[in-house]
Amino acid sequence: MAKKTKTALRPAREPTWDHFVHGADIGVEGRGPTRASSFEQAALALTAVITDPALVEPSEQIEIACEAPDPELLLADWLNALIYEMSTRRILFGRFRVSVDGDRLLGIAWGEVVDLARHQPAVEVKGATYTELSVTHNEKGTWTARCVVDV
Repeated sequence: MAKKTKTALRPAREPTWDHFVHGADIGVEGRGPTRASSFEQAALALTAVITDPALVEPSEQIEIACEAPDPELLLADWLNALIYEMSTRRILFGRFRVSVDGDRLLGIAWGEVVDLARHQPAVEVKGATYTELSVTHNEKGTWTARCVVDV
């Protein structure tokens, strides 16, 4: 599994990601000053379950649109759309741009076809679950997007 970020050394409002342990699966968490940036960071955490995102070249661009009635379901749809694209295209993503307008998300993911020797994928992520699914905004202005992914 890829290395976690060292969030203690970063300013509170800078976007970051992390993992958290959950039984046989793993949790992904993104934090940022906007809901969109927390979704971008959750996507980076998703990639980091598989490989180090820094190893992924942004040579291909995929556009993703999602719509859901609440932020939590929108996060799950976003991550599951990324997992679907990674699986069907045999691609990994290392960079993301997200915009959220109400219940709609428009995202761009940049990545490249999996290179087993260079990426050395640790696991295959099967899907984002509703376990510990949450999108919150705290009093300091930080958004946190998190859920458990099935590996």
